[in-house]
Amino acid sequence: MIRKRMTAYLTVGVACLAMPFGAHADEMDDLVAAAKAEGQLTVIALGHDWCGYAALIQGFKDKYGLTVNELSPTAGSGEELATIKANIGNNGSQAPDVIDVGLVFGPIAQKEGLLQSYKVQTWDEIPATAKDPEGQWYGDYYGVLSFVVNKDVISKSPADWADLLDPAYRKSVSLPADPRTANNSILSVYAAGLAAGAQPGAAAARAGLEFYRQLKDSGNLLPGFGSAASIAKGETPITTRWDSNGITYAENFKGNPPLDTIVPASLTVAGVYAQAISKYAPHPHAAKLWMEYLYSDEGQLGYLKGLCHPIRFDAMRKSGKIADDMLTKLPATGNNLVFPELSHLVEAGEVIAKEWTSTVGAGSK
Repeated sequence: MIRKRMTAYLTVGVACLAMPFGAHADEMDDLVAAAKAEGQLTVIALGHDWCGYAALIQGFKDKYGLTVNELSPTAGSGEELATIKANIGNNGSQAPDVIDVGLVFGPIAQKEGLLQSYKVQTWDEIPATAKDPEGQWYGDYYGVLSFVVNKDVISKSPADWADLLDPAYRKSVSLPADPRTANNSILSVYAAGLAAGAQPGAAAARAGLEFYRQLKDSGNLLPGFGSAASIAKGETPITTRWDSNGITYAENFKGNPPLDTIVPASLTVAGVYAQAISKYAPHPHAAKLWMEYLYSDEGQLGYLKGLCHPIRFDAMRKSGKIADDMLTKLPATGNNLVFPELSHLVEAGEVIAKEWTSTVGAGSK
């Protein structure tokens, strides 16, 4: 598909300066000035223990002197879109400027007319499969779906998806969030279906639903969702989470309780997340500046320090910006890591959202 050069318009006072294809050096000065005039950025669903966002937010504030208003740090992707819709026409503190959502939710938000186009300076280093050609959404990082296990409760960690059906794990297995709206849970169900041998797309979604129905019927699936707190308390001793979550939790817990982060042996999936700017952003220039920051070398390495895989990983590795010693904390994935195609994810997400309650019915608050 031919890439279109998009033009964003930056207003500083009464001047209007054209900014094609992201901001270049002199245009960055204008963008910074316009963002500072707005004075604030409103983000949503950026937990401080998620992919290094505590340091990234602080780095952005330190670098540009803007206030960052943080909404609903534990919100799921569907909730982020709902928040944009609920605040159309509201320029107050409850209207998000930017969203960070599971990849499947980028096209959904675009279809619903919730986004505006903007291409960052490093646009060419974002893989084509992880971005909208017109710049309405674009991948920022990805995680590797893993089992996070509380070793005080579980003496032998599961090695693969089928192991979760073991009677030894009765009342022990949980999803991380509501699978009708949360990307990490949608991909948990989808990965289980792929591991069962189903074809990508709707077939894998339904196979994954069947697997979780078996977990429920066996008594292994818990009705609640696995948060850092519930994992620490032993209330959800086995939960699917991104590898970065498990490693971060283990560091924060300092061995109390001890945790395992296990990459499923047969197959697991990469979960790509995406950034986008709300069409109704009260602070559109601050939003664009935030995007430039996140997709710069500094921002991408910030994700890596937060134990997530930056979307520019391949290009930065090739250019020597990511060295071997930066990867020591990340678990090895071998050859079992699958990057699902976007069309399959959209299809699977629709099936899981529609059929989760009727097929499984557990853990859906």
